[in-house]
Amino acid sequence: MRTERNLTRRLDRVFARLDREPERPAHIDMPRMSRHRVVLFSATLAFYLAIVWAVITTSWLVRLDWQVMFFRPYQQWPEIHAFLDYYVVLGQRGPTAVMVTAWLGWRSWRQHTLRPLLTLAASLLLLNITVGAAKLGMGRLGPHYATVIGSNEMGLGGDIFPSGHTANAVVTWGILAYLASTPRARRWLSALSAVTSLGVGLTTVYLGTHWLSDVLLGWAAGLLILLALPWFEPLISRTESAVFALRDRLRDRRGRTTAVPSAPPAPVAPVPLRPQTAQSEAHPAVFEPVASVRGGRAPIHLTPGPHTARSERTPVTPAGSRRPAHADRLPRGASQPARP
Repeated sequence: MRTERNLTRRLDRVFARLDREPERPAHIDMPRMSRHRVVLFSATLAFYLAIVWAVITTSWLVRLDWQVMFFRPYQQWPEIHAFLDYYVVLGQRGPTAVMVTAWLGWRSWRQHTLRPLLTLAASLLLLNITVGAAKLGMGRLGPHYATVIGSNEMGLGGDIFPSGHTANAVVTWGILAYLASTPRARRWLSALSAVTSLGVGLTTVYLGTHWLSDVLLGWAAGLLILLALPWFEPLISRTESAVFALRDRLRDRRGRTTAVPSAPPAPVAPVPLRPQTAQSEAHPAVFEPVASVRGGRAPIHLTPGPHTARSERTPVTPAGSRRPAHADRLPRGASQPARP
């Protein structure tokens, strides 16, 4: 009983917090393109190009890909196969986008700003453009479709390089750290997103759906998008201002529409009165007001008479008796005859 009462109190506190009026924080920290971030972006871009060059030239990285594929990790550790089949969902675009959008939508409502949702939309748009173009441009086949041992399998119409699961995990979970409101939350969320994306990439290698080099390039591709987001902050701010301006214009237009006075009702034509005749007795009679009959005669005001007590008033009785006639009944006031 006590446990249920405590649970009810906790739920009441949660709903009371949700029902409060949303407040926008006085200061929202937006990351800027600092010198440190520019250095990280340049280093990540160099790593990205190095991975691409190593795969194109069929270097030692391609041989490592084949060795890992022949190792068959899913056969070496089959006991974790069922768990990793579910864990890899954390890198799929649909489920992760829905979860993160729900959280950022709630934050946007609480803070009265569209920046979280617009930042997520910008990052996903960049992810689709950059990673999708790289996949189609290089056309590498995956381990399950490889045809020549030791080949880089490039330009054969595949769409496996870089890993989309890995890049999506880096961007989707890393955007939470990017939008964190405090430095401490940013550090913890950065570590959590890094571990999650690292696990998703290695899971794809374990399942045999990606080469190891695909995962390395996917990590680099997702990190490049997160590091480049401050360059798009001015565009995000202008988009937010345009959306709010459009909302205000629609509200003003709706307010002007409701404030326009309605047209006055059309006057009702008077209905002429006719004297009642024998033919109109079957229909409801229409009586003319007294004021219209008597013309301009002044109304008569009756003055109230003197007040009398209830006992002094003359009782009002109906004329005649309402009881049926009876032979044995005597009139009121007559003496009762003696009984024999």
